[in-house]
Amino acid sequence: MRALVTGANGFVGLHLTAHLEACGDDVIRSAVDITDRSRLAAHVADSHPDVIYHLAARADVGASWQTPIQTLRVNVEGTLNVLDAAVAADVERVLAVTSADIYGPVGEEDLPLTETQPVRPVSPYGASKAAADVMCVTAGLAHGLDVIRARSFNHLGPGQSDKFVASAIASRIVHNEIHGGTSVRIGNLDARRDVTDVRDVARAYRLLITDGMPGEVYHVCSGRDRSVRELADALISMAGHEMTLEPDPALFRPVDLKILRGDNSKIRAATGWQPVVDIDTTLRDLLDFWRAHPDGAEPPQID
Repeated sequence: MRALVTGANGFVGLHLTAHLEACGDDVIRSAVDITDRSRLAAHVADSHPDVIYHLAARADVGASWQTPIQTLRVNVEGTLNVLDAAVAADVERVLAVTSADIYGPVGEEDLPLTETQPVRPVSPYGASKAAADVMCVTAGLAHGLDVIRARSFNHLGPGQSDKFVASAIASRIVHNEIHGGTSVRIGNLDARRDVTDVRDVARAYRLLITDGMPGEVYHVCSGRDRSVRELADALISMAGHEMTLEPDPALFRPVDLKILRGDNSKIRAATGWQPVVDIDTTLRDLLDFWRAHPDGAEPPQID
């Protein structure tokens, strides 16, 4: 299978391309700016992919409050450009990655969230992903494009940018290990998120391309929520010396969702997928990644 991956150099993209190649796929790592409509269309046409994995996006929820226009342009306009390029090039199938952030605030009575949950985004990032999700539906109805939407919940693992909470905590722990510090700055400890290892996410995406139903949307999630405090405590327990958490008001978002937990029964029924990497392995690998980058080298932001 010949697969073009947008955002191939990002966090998830690097893991996905490695997985696709291990499966024997011919992978095209696209580095074309998805907001450059004509160049993208020519690139897709020249590449002749069978399928497209659309991962390129602005993925930092917190930063979207400072850059809402750029976030909307990349995530909405960019997605439209990818879909239109796929139609023009007769691509067989597109997997578009959106986000569980489109659901916004939910109560305990709504959990676990299914794919029929009403959409109520509360951040520019969430709104952009909700709009991109709708663009995928439009492409299917208006042009007959075979588009599958993956509404992904939080995922983490080695290579993730320190703009995301677990990776940020891991990078601060490693900084302390090197410099002897004992305090780890942290934002909202009470937020609860459904987290999945990025390598499980990569497996899910390929299975959706091969076994998903045209036009459908699937949750990619673990089915279990964990608090930021749980993740932070687990990471600190793996540190080289004793450390403590220190709340930092600067790390709190203007609006933060209290809890997200998804129902992954639909993707399991369609593809047989289920997460296999346990959380301790994920967190240990995340710490080891930062230990291997003691200079604080930051991974790519687009994923």
